[in-house]
Amino acid sequence: MSRYVRVVAATALAALLAACSDQPRPQASAPNPAASAQPPGAGARSNPAPSGPARSGQPAAPAPPGGAPAPGRPAQLPLGGTKLFPAYRVVAYYGTAGTSVLGVLGEGTPDRMLPKLRAAARGFAGDRKVQVAYELIATVAQAKPGSDGDYSQMIEEAKIQRYVDQARRNKVLVILDLQPGRGSFLPQARRLERFLVQPHVGLALDPEWRMPPGKVPGRTIGRVSAAEVNSVSEYVSGLVARHRLPEKLFVLHQFRSSMIPDVGKVQKRPGLAMVQHIDGFGTRSEKDATWKRLRRPRQFHMGYKLFYDEDIKRYRARDVLKFKPVPDLVSFQ
Repeated sequence: MSRYVRVVAATALAALLAACSDQPRPQASAPNPAASAQPPGAGARSNPAPSGPARSGQPAAPAPPGGAPAPGRPAQLPLGGTKLFPAYRVVAYYGTAGTSVLGVLGEGTPDRMLPKLRAAARGFAGDRKVQVAYELIATVAQAKPGSDGDYSQMIEEAKIQRYVDQARRNKVLVILDLQPGRGSFLPQARRLERFLVQPHVGLALDPEWRMPPGKVPGRTIGRVSAAEVNSVSEYVSGLVARHRLPEKLFVLHQFRSSMIPDVGKVQKRPGLAMVQHIDGFGTRSEKDATWKRLRRPRQFHMGYKLFYDEDIKRYRARDVLKFKPVPDLVSFQ
């Protein structure tokens, strides 16, 4: 079965889930014609979009007591210390709550998936400790505009809370992933402040799903300016300083140069471990070409995505540890 057919099959599965499940209703995005014409290593990821009741224009719920560290007491990372790199190599499962269509993380509850994640992460240590993470898609790009017209919807905040709480108990990091549709990243990040003030919660921006005016997710590969990225990183860096938090992951997904056209202008921020996460599926040679073309190790820590279904002869941990540079963050979708 071709990779394009698998994308279409995924959207069909999303529709089936909508009809048969009491989970948030998946809203399938249209397959991206531009992506299907590109080499798989540069291809877009399929993104049928589960919906939840919370819209991106609504105010955030108040922060729960005890979410942020007590004043005067510096917070620590789950496994100790205040700096992620080079002490740790982070290995993550990617997806959203309630459906496996968007990634492996959604194949089960956090309690069910954590042992599988730890097993998958075991070989990536190299000369570091492994820190496991959930990369949870918190706002999901939609094929329809919705009531506010932004083509993006936040999953239920109670579901986010469930992952954040379970991660805290089990010394796991959480990376909240944003797909803003026709909206902007900063308002969505602000809605998640109650979670971002917690020491183990970071943020990921996915420009693929940040639409130019008039465009629809799933039909166009999106883009974001360095200025918008800088506004979000400044906000998150401010949270780290005000709440005396440990270093926080700040991840930028990319598989085409057009997704962040002025990437060289993205600024470093104190308190943030800024990661350029190279996505794109396909053969090893296709993925190698994307990695070599886009990587900017002098500007960022490096991240790399492995696809369970779409990668052909998927790289194993021993292979990834031979990359130059070796990625600091590895995620599975």
